[in-house]
Amino acid sequence: MNPWHEVLDRIEARDDEDLTTFLDGLSDLGRKAVAVQLPAHLAEELRGGFEARWEIETQLASGYRLTGAACLSGAEQVATWLNRRELREPRAPEQDAARIVSLLRHRPLEWRRDLAVRLADRLRPPTGRASRRSDGMPGWELAAALVAETGVEPPDGDAFVAGWVWRQVWRRRVHGNLLDGDPLLDALLPRLFEVPGVAAPLVMELRWDLGRSTIGELAELADKGRIPRATLIAGCARRFMTGGSDMEISPFVGLWRLLRPEPADIPVLDFVRLLPSAAPPLAQLAVDELQRAEAADLLDDELFAEALGSLVYRREKGLLRAAVQWLARTPASRGGGAVPALAVVFDVDTPALRERAVRLAVKLVPYVDAPGRESIREAATRLPSALRERVAAAYGPVDETEPERPAAAVLRMPALPGLAPPFTSPAEVVTELRALSWMDEPLRCERVLAGLVELTHGDRDAMTAALWQWWEETRSLPCDPDSQVFDRNAYHRDTRTLLARCALAIVAPEQSRRVSTSSAGTRTYRGSEDWPPQRLLRHRLEEVIALFERGETIPALLATPTAPTGHVEAATLVERMERLAGTEPLPADFKQALLRLPRNTDPDLLVRAEKLPSQAGRTLAAWLRDGAWPDPDVDWAVQNEQAYYLSDRRLLPKVVPPEGLPDWLEELWVFDSPYVYLSYRHDVVWWPVMMPSYREIVAAWLIRSGPDLSSSNDPRMETLAALAHGDGPVGAATAAVLVSGLGHRRDEPRAAAADAALTLAARGRFPAAACGAALIELIRLEFVVLKRSAAALGDLTDAGAHAEVWRLLTAALPRLIPSDGERPRAGLGDLLGVAARAATLAGARGEIDGLAALAARKGPSLVLHEARHLYEVLSG
Repeated sequence: MNPWHEVLDRIEARDDEDLTTFLDGLSDLGRKAVAVQLPAHLAEELRGGFEARWEIETQLASGYRLTGAACLSGAEQVATWLNRRELREPRAPEQDAARIVSLLRHRPLEWRRDLAVRLADRLRPPTGRASRRSDGMPGWELAAALVAETGVEPPDGDAFVAGWVWRQVWRRRVHGNLLDGDPLLDALLPRLFEVPGVAAPLVMELRWDLGRSTIGELAELADKGRIPRATLIAGCARRFMTGGSDMEISPFVGLWRLLRPEPADIPVLDFVRLLPSAAPPLAQLAVDELQRAEAADLLDDELFAEALGSLVYRREKGLLRAAVQWLARTPASRGGGAVPALAVVFDVDTPALRERAVRLAVKLVPYVDAPGRESIREAATRLPSALRERVAAAYGPVDETEPERPAAAVLRMPALPGLAPPFTSPAEVVTELRALSWMDEPLRCERVLAGLVELTHGDRDAMTAALWQWWEETRSLPCDPDSQVFDRNAYHRDTRTLLARCALAIVAPEQSRRVSTSSAGTRTYRGSEDWPPQRLLRHRLEEVIALFERGETIPALLATPTAPTGHVEAATLVERMERLAGTEPLPADFKQALLRLPRNTDPDLLVRAEKLPSQAGRTLAAWLRDGAWPDPDVDWAVQNEQAYYLSDRRLLPKVVPPEGLPDWLEELWVFDSPYVYLSYRHDVVWWPVMMPSYREIVAAWLIRSGPDLSSSNDPRMETLAALAHGDGPVGAATAAVLVSGLGHRRDEPRAAAADAALTLAARGRFPAAACGAALIELIRLEFVVLKRSAAALGDLTDAGAHAEVWRLLTAALPRLIPSDGERPRAGLGDLLGVAARAATLAGARGEIDGLAALAARKGPSLVLHEARHLYEVLSG
């Protein structure tokens, strides 16, 4: 019997139970024989490429782990083997750990303890997506099992403690409470409050809201006396002093609230010192606990004043309100010393809070010392006149300051990066071809395609020689290169794959023809590639492939952009067609070139174009003579659309093309794709550079390409930012995308939409009225949130687009202002504040329907305050 062959058969059969039994019965000589073969065998298997590695990692890792643990000799050797990247995550970690522990029982106790420590030292806390794995931290189960088996002192390293918490969280979902019988609890509990990384699983567990949690069980065990309450309280206090983000601190805030320590156990001085910088959950806890300490006469006047003074400098409105309410509940004789803190509240932009602070300051005036009175008078100079007069009546004369007139920012247009120069050698083209990302960069792809065409025409042998090493590397792949490199499948995106096909057609035309005629080259596609823009892009690349496969070349492509917007200069296009010497251009390339022409061209070019002898030349001459194609009518509506198993309420574009369009162009501009979603959302980045003179059509395609314009994580807003630099009408479709982007829930798309708005504003093309109508409709449909949209419009106002924002709001506000008896929408106060700022900067005067009635209402709310302010601005 050859022990190595027996072991290998069982590994490949994936029978871990039988393998464990066999390894357990092996003699020392048999283990040594297996140990000699094992490392070299695994190294050889891993040379089989991606598929072999994937099989080892997902199917065979347990078998290799068992074999290495049983047969390799030194503890360091075994620890290194078990932590190999391809072996460290077996399918069933608990079963794997139990089998390895059983196989190691013949080893000396000190050897196993050494291995336990080495494995614990190699643990790494999971991050990112790995932190959501159902099996917790890779390697922790085995390290913990060996610790329990050998009785070695539990490691207190950060990773081991974090792994213990992860395991508690994941197992509690199934088994309920676990801590009471956990042998590691007493040893690791103090470290729970010190180790970074334990908050993530605790927060995740609380979000599941399963009715049980590690935090809750710790509090229960403290109530039962199983663990000392003092340990938990002191641990939380230490953790609070360490600081951290909301997520890092909130589990311990929750534990403290469950424990509810006696007032005497509250660290009063520490909580006061935490207030200026603590995460909001901890700051609120400190306020609550300090008030409990105050009720027990454990907070002196000096610390009380310090606490109030810290709270009022916080940015969170909830904490500001808590500070004012706390002072209002405090006896006047004590509160007088903290009144100077109210001077800070006088400057907040919440009218109700500001008015309450004024009332409280007036009430406490008999208890305020001279420096405190002076600080209140100085702060009151910035109050509105009515509140300033109330302070002056109590504190003495207050100087009236003339508010500074705000200065408008200079409107600046975000710039596009310039075009890279053409390639000068085949080697440069090959280097760039290798470097292409799986996410398309249209101008980069266009540059590579142009380089392949032009330099191959100049010297095909030189281009073939430059591509030869790339081709040799492709042929040496362990997989079938036809399917893995040149097929448009899930592994590779279409444009990069077709560029590789272009290179293949140059260096190995026979191989390229086989791919073109195979199932890989003639596959029927669904999704993105059935959308007209993607069909035009694919046809353009495929006709270049066919050209090279025929052994032909052309001097240049017509549609290679000459500007970063994607435009092709009309003079350059005429010159390129002259180089064709009467030969008809590639059809899709010519169509793309026409789409990329600017709307305004030099009339003198018509003379040269009329001399072109080809049919394409006559078409170009007619285009230059008559001007660009007439624009379609574009609008949008909301529809309930059924797609596969989904039912969506979504925006859909409505396009009415003009009569007389070429068939291919009408197909591109009519939204007849049977597929609701793009199969790959990143395809949209091509559209602005494919149709740079037809912004409204591209915006309509952006609407058509999927729902959730204001929430999805895709590049449509980046596309909008590029589109704004193009040409052509800007109307309802562009406005709908722009307003959706300005109200986006993610920061990056919202910033991209703001760039688009600033570009359009700087070019005098901002569709203010259409954006106002879109804002009304999208808010009504709850596609965007008014408060978020108001913040974005405020940023545009501050960036110099105040005139455009004001025109937008004059269209929107009459529909947003509530009628008598109607409650204002959430966020309307913020929007009215933006309107007042934009109107001031724009020097606007006039009336807004419903504004006067709203401003006349009584009350301290932000909506009414900002309505009065806007009314005053517009009234002059």
